[in-house]
Amino acid sequence: MARAGVTVERLTQVAADLADEIGFENVTVTALARSFGVKEGSLYSHITSMRDLRVKVALFALAELADQAGAALAGRSGKDALVAFADAYRDYAHAHPGRYAATRFSLDPETAAASAGGRHVEMTRAILRGYRVPESGHIDAIRLLGSVFHGFVSLETAQAFQHSAHLRGTGASWSKILDALDATLSNWPSD
Repeated sequence: MARAGVTVERLTQVAADLADEIGFENVTVTALARSFGVKEGSLYSHITSMRDLRVKVALFALAELADQAGAALAGRSGKDALVAFADAYRDYAHAHPGRYAATRFSLDPETAAASAGGRHVEMTRAILRGYRVPESGHIDAIRLLGSVFHGFVSLETAQAFQHSAHLRGTGASWSKILDALDATLSNWPSD
């Protein structure tokens, strides 16, 4: 019988919330047990290991982010879709830093294939089709977008741009970067 309201779903939600508060890498079974007011051992009827807990949070965050990105993308194409998609990632990373970090957690191939990660790829492919990027270029373009989005957001959330904030705000840079990505995708090289 579940104690203190502990279920797999509740455990995952609380771990995700805790990740946003203290950082994904700092979530432990001990901290989670404290949140529920139970002993650590009682949580192991819901998770098999710390890795299992991290995987659950990663899957939760990937699904949540896919839902938000999908809602942002609905009915958009071209640059509007690119900006909406990019902004959904950036906004999620700012609102949920621990969960966003969880989306970068390494999953085994089988788990990754069954995750919402596939939805992220399909949304990105839809954007690329709007730009007429040939299918043969999708992998490279997906990696480019992911690298730019993640790189910028990671640096921004780590406050790595603070030294130049007086010169140009990060929002202005983000906008210019999206303009540059729009131009790049509009002129994607053929094979």
